[in-house]
Amino acid sequence: MTEILYIPASKLSVSPLNVRKSQDPVADAQLRADIIARGVLQNLIGVPKARRKGHYEITAGGRRLTQAQAAIAAGELPADYVIPVKPMADVGDAQEASLAENFQRLKMSPTDECIAFLHATQRDGQTPAEVARRFGLTERFVLGRMRLAKLADVVFDALRDGKISLDIAMAYATTSDTARQQAVYEQLSRGGYGINAYTVRRMVQEGGCRGTDPRARLVGREVYEAAGGRIDADLYDDAGGETWLDTELLDRLVTEKLACFASDTRDAMGLAEVRVVGDSADIWSEARALQTIKLDSPALDDEAQARVAVIEQEIEELQTTAGEGGLSDEQQARYDGLGVERERLLAPMPTISDEQKSSAIGFVYLSRDGSLQLHQDFYGKLVEAPAPGAPAQDAVADERSPSSEGLAGVAEEPKAKGLSKRLTDELAHQKTELVALHVASDPHFALMLGTFVMVDKVVCRYADQDGSLLPSTLACRTPESALSDFKSGTQAAERWTELESTLDRSWAELVTPIERFEAFRALDDDMRAAWFGWAVARTLIPTAYGETGDIFISHVGEQLEIDVAAWWRPTALNYFDRAPKHVTLDAIDRVGGPELRHRYALAKKGDLATTAEKLFRGDSLIEADAKERALAWVPTEMSFSARLDASNPAVEVAHLGDEASDTGAMHNPDTFADAA
Repeated sequence: MTEILYIPASKLSVSPLNVRKSQDPVADAQLRADIIARGVLQNLIGVPKARRKGHYEITAGGRRLTQAQAAIAAGELPADYVIPVKPMADVGDAQEASLAENFQRLKMSPTDECIAFLHATQRDGQTPAEVARRFGLTERFVLGRMRLAKLADVVFDALRDGKISLDIAMAYATTSDTARQQAVYEQLSRGGYGINAYTVRRMVQEGGCRGTDPRARLVGREVYEAAGGRIDADLYDDAGGETWLDTELLDRLVTEKLACFASDTRDAMGLAEVRVVGDSADIWSEARALQTIKLDSPALDDEAQARVAVIEQEIEELQTTAGEGGLSDEQQARYDGLGVERERLLAPMPTISDEQKSSAIGFVYLSRDGSLQLHQDFYGKLVEAPAPGAPAQDAVADERSPSSEGLAGVAEEPKAKGLSKRLTDELAHQKTELVALHVASDPHFALMLGTFVMVDKVVCRYADQDGSLLPSTLACRTPESALSDFKSGTQAAERWTELESTLDRSWAELVTPIERFEAFRALDDDMRAAWFGWAVARTLIPTAYGETGDIFISHVGEQLEIDVAAWWRPTALNYFDRAPKHVTLDAIDRVGGPELRHRYALAKKGDLATTAEKLFRGDSLIEADAKERALAWVPTEMSFSARLDASNPAVEVAHLGDEASDTGAMHNPDTFADAA
């Protein structure tokens, strides 16, 4: 038998005949850590190097040599470190030995790995972190293997015998409750159908909640664990998730915090009453017997008025200095910022007066980010019940057909004359994009809207079977469009694409419907809610202005408080160059009066369209009040409002009536990211 020699690593090099060519950086790092901790445990095989006495080329064990030399170069091993080598005289024999060493290697089974890591931590009192460092692994990996070693016996035996895969075993191990593991295993074994990791994970975690749940975020780990709550870390999820097991305890802690917050809010604000609801979407049902208190916007104080004056002067200076070349990027950013600040100052949030507070009822709820919130709306006394024998309001309403009058209280508006069918369809498409985006971004509203559209067609006396009053295909089918080649390029279209890119589609890659369904159910609540919002939103049908369904689309847009002017501006391409000249002049008249109209009356249609685009973008030098009207104007076909002031035709813009609440959630694109 050839003697094993101990040769300095500096005299060894990897032979080109070494059969292993591929590399794995993670495995190499683990091997290097192991060599540093325990040395090279198995000898290498090499042949003498020609014309270099005492030097050898390694044909088997090249990875070990490479990682040992890397550790020497990093100062982790001494420079004179020696490595055991078995020399062979025949190059062919050496290469065959390299192949045999790599080919005949048997990878440890998962159960052997688990037991080995568990013993490693139990021997000499080593911590999982210490074991991980010695093997070049992460502590989380070691903890995961240790938990697998502690699986319920029936599950561990199934893994050892090959009845379940490692992925399924890890799904069982997402909980440390071995009784729960065994119960789920026995239940699935009796089911007679294929078991997958998604099903197992969902079933073993049933009754718990994720660490990202709003309740968990509110209470916090420290308070929950101090009260006796248990947490299982998900050691097999790259995102580092966890399951909070004691949801009854968690709900009690949440209820206590909500009650305390409601009491403190009532005392601090001087409200008559503050009620607790589970979610902001529950408020509409809780407040059905109440009436909303109309809040007034505070008047601008001297400081705010002075600041507005300074802003308007600076904006005017920027416009004057811009010239034909336009604004620089820095100037444009400043211009935009000043505009936003001006709008904020001119439209302050409504406030509740001290007199109103004394009889006001507020609602507090747990938001999806885990914070406690006071809803912006306040409510007053109960609505009186109708006198005995008086006809119910619903009965009176039933005497007329909704198909003949549209939605009650909604007035029809005149649409612009002379617009082409193509243009009105394009405007309807862009208008519906806005509604669809905001529906998709508000899953609670989407749930309410979607449920209503579905049940209305079944139980309503005047069932909307053809979708004319309630323009939705609700079955998650996208409607056919007369504009298959049309791409609007609007902000709403861009944001819709961004929204779609955030949806988790991993479940859709599975083969069978059961697997896909169970994988989809395993998504967290927020992701399933996002999918629901997306599904409802894509069913909305673009409906041209004046058609019956547009009344409902406008109502939805109004309820979502979409500020159309902040999302969509008329340009030469999307409106003015396509509309008759008199329509453009009428729009100019609305914002600047007859004098401004006459100024452009003789312009050619193309030049007029370009000028109008600049005017309604706010880039023209006109009076401040006219510019404000121009920036707020949108054509009737794009407006959601059904309550235009007939005495002031220039105010042709989507807005809420005085009685509507101002949620400020999603009505302009600057706040959209936060809302989503």
